Amino acid sequence: MLYRRFGRTELLMPVFSCGGMRYQYKWQDVALKAIPTDNQANLEATIARSLDVGINHIETARGYGSSELQLGQVLPQFPREKLIIQTKTSPKENVKEFRKTIEQSLANLKLDYIDLFGMHGINTNEILDWAVRPGGCMEVVRDFQQQGKIRHVGFSTHAADPQVIVRACETGQFDYVNLHWYYINQRNWDAVQAATRQDMGVFIISPSDKGGMLYSPPQRLVDLCAPLSPIVFNNLFCLSHPQVHTLSVGAARPQDFDEHLKTLELLDRADEVLPPILQRLEEAAIARLGEDWYKTWHVGLPTFDKTPGRLNIPVVLWLWNLAIAFDMTDYAAMRYNLLGEASHWFPGAKVDQIDLTALKPYLKNSPHGDKIPAILQQAHDLLGGQTLKRLSQS
Repeated sequence: MLYRRFGRTELLMPVFSCGGMRYQYKWQDVALKAIPTDNQANLEATIARSLDVGINHIETARGYGSSELQLGQVLPQFPREKLIIQTKTSPKENVKEFRKTIEQSLANLKLDYIDLFGMHGINTNEILDWAVRPGGCMEVVRDFQQQGKIRHVGFSTHAADPQVIVRACETGQFDYVNLHWYYINQRNWDAVQAATRQDMGVFIISPSDKGGMLYSPPQRLVDLCAPLSPIVFNNLFCLSHPQVHTLSVGAARPQDFDEHLKTLELLDRADEVLPPILQRLEEAAIARLGEDWYKTWHVGLPTFDKTPGRLNIPVVLWLWNLAIAFDMTDYAAMRYNLLGEASHWFPGAKVDQIDLTALKPYLKNSPHGDKIPAILQQAHDLLGGQTLKRLSQS
């Protein structure tokens, strides 16, 4: 395993982390006795495999249902000083409720301290304010730090506006950030750079799932990424940037680490291996989308909160691009059908929930304003389907 300094925490972080949201039994809290023995055995085998290959960063959250409780049955079996444990709790307006969730996390995990505590889901300016205002959630965390129960504090984010993440980094109150950034979605690069200026650790959330369902890629993407698999290509793309310290592997079973580990032997040759694949991907996208659209589709688009009906135009067009350019229709449909169902985690409405004829004045700053309504309709016709919910709501 390779390790990188995780910003000012000074922790040596493995370049892959074991994410804890796919091996747990339920997305809701359950009694320990209700957890099937085979599920718990699989979780324990997954953690053992993670540690065997040098992935000693185990990441979970209070919002991951039974994950913390189940981890609490296995983590105390290992030398504490060899583990880096992260859990996360969503900021709340009521700080007493926030304190209770941290206490519950500590009790579930059966640990004397948490190495990395994250404010979960700083997705809006309002939630950021709950976290950092005087008398807010950060003061609760500082109290736990003084008691030795929390070592370092960071935040996770799915913010639709990258500037929310930049502002959170620039408060100087956080030691690390969990965010989305990978080949198919590089919008948060300014936030990665803001974190780097603050010497924060940078953890990439879900690069293989939210980064394109790369464990079940379309054949076109497989061919374009060859000789690498899409998973290894995306890992190498992310880790070729030294600002990135670790990528989450949302392992559901012990063997889920295997494909990711193939990345390690390529890291010192990224400058040789990546350019031809990157060029091939760009040329393929231009061939199907057109060069002008490929390079300028995002220019001048209104944000979802400034669009009639809160239509998330940038996201819908982004997903349509992926479906057309790379045949990533399954992924694009999965994400598209979350719109309107995931609150601030994935905000905005779908196309069929608004009047497309009302968009014209809102597209005046786009070089493609005249054709975007038709493309939005095409996107809905291609991707629309069954309404989905976030995993934590299912």
